[in-house]
Formats: sequence, C-alpha cells, structure tokens
Amino acid sequence: MKKIMEKYRLVLSIIGIIVLQACTTVPHTDPSDPWEGVNRDILGFNDEVDRILLKPVAKGYQWITPEFLDVGISNFFSNLKDIGVSVNGFLQAKPKQGAMDSARFLVNSTVGIAGFIDVATMIDLPKHEEDFAQTLAVWGAPRGPYFVIPFLGPSSVRGVGGYLGDYALHPLTYAFFGGAGASWGATGLRTIEMIDVRADFLDAEAIASEAAVDRYLFFRSAYMQRRDYLINDGAAQLLDFEDMDDDESLYEGLE
Repeated sequence: MKKIMEKYRLVLSIIGIIVLQACTTVPHTDPSDPWEGVNRDILGFNDEVDRILLKPVAKGYQWITPEFLDVGISNFFSNLKDIGVSVNGFLQAKPKQGAMDSARFLVNSTVGIAGFIDVATMIDLPKHEEDFAQTLAVWGAPRGPYFVIPFLGPSSVRGVGGYLGDYALHPLTYAFFGGAGASWGATGLRTIEMIDVRADFLDAEAIASEAAVDRYLFFRSAYMQRRDYLINDGAAQLLDFEDMDDDESLYEGLE
C-alpha cells in the first residue's frame, strides 16, 4: 500500500510540473545548461535505448512479478543503499540521522530478511535519502553545468563526482573483486535493480512523455527541483519524487 501511495504522489507531482511548464515561457538558453545541444542529443540516444531495450524488459518484469515480490525486491536494493545513506549522513554532520540509518540497515538486514521486509519503518526508523552528491553540495562544491549522462540520465558536473562516491559506498561494487562467481552475481543483481527501478517508473514516465510540452525541459526542471529538494532536506521544494532517485534508471532524477 505504501508503494502504491508513493506512485500516486509521484504522478501528482509530475502533473503539477507539467502544468507549470505549460504556463511558463522558457528561454532557449539557460545559464545552468550551456551544453543544451549535446544534452538533447544524449537524451535522444537514451530515449532510444529505453524504447528498444529497457522499457520492453521493464514491462515484462512488471507483468510477471507479483506485487508482494516487486515490493520485496525494491526493499532489498533500498536496504543495500542505506549503507551509503548512513555514511553520507555522518559526512553531512547529521550524527543522529546517520545513527538511525545505520540502525535501519541492521534491523532490515536481520529481522527484515536481508531487507526484503521493511521492518525498520514499522518501528519508526524512517527512510532517508542521502547521497555523495548531496554531501559535496553541503561541503560547498558548486553544481556546475547540467549534464545528461549516456545510459543514466540527468545529472551535473557535481553529480558525476557524486556517482563516484556512491559507487565506492555500494556493497555490490566490491563483489566484482570477489572472483568470477561473485562478479557475475553482482552484475545480475545490478541488472535486476535497474529493471525494477524502470518498472516502477513506467506509469509516471508515460504521463510525462504524453503531456510534457518539451521532454527535455521537463526532465531538466524535474531534476533541478528534485536535487534542490534533497540538498535542502525538503525545505525549498514541494515536489516529492521518491521513486526517481535510483541511480540506475534513465529518468531517476540522478545527480
């Protein structure tokens, strides 16, 4: 039920930003996006990859996966990310939150059966969203120009540095160095994670594609607002894009 409600909130947020976009005259050039021409080309490439490969696979995954299993898989990957969330909480001088996130990981990894069941939320240990790009922002690193990364999607110069930090903090990264079996296992899990995230975004992406005046401007605006929302701990924005913050999707609100 929680996951369904989150999807409804995501859809409503997207509708809101589409309405704002339709009512606003956006200039052709934006100081935060000096590479717009190249970015549009990369977005077009990403869209083709998504149309040919990711979307069909995600639809098949959604069709064959029962709701309870889909939720469990999403919880499992979310639990793995809580390691990085905890570390970034401490790096951002949020010791109380970092301790809560660490406890959340321990509870879900044990009582929650490797994270498939979100027991931590049931006992008032809420999910937080912290990544290394947010940490860089807290440390004073400028965002830099907007940048669409091939295969991954919206980001920025600071976001590229954030990716490197998140990669270093993700436990599956080190499975690649554990021999052939561990490496193939990590690759398989990463693939499942990407498909799971893309499947969760199918409905919202369809609304954006059909209603947005300009897909490029829509995703750029959504990304910028999402990142400002996270960096300011929700103080500056009203949008809630919880399902767009997975770093493996084409349209996850990646930093």
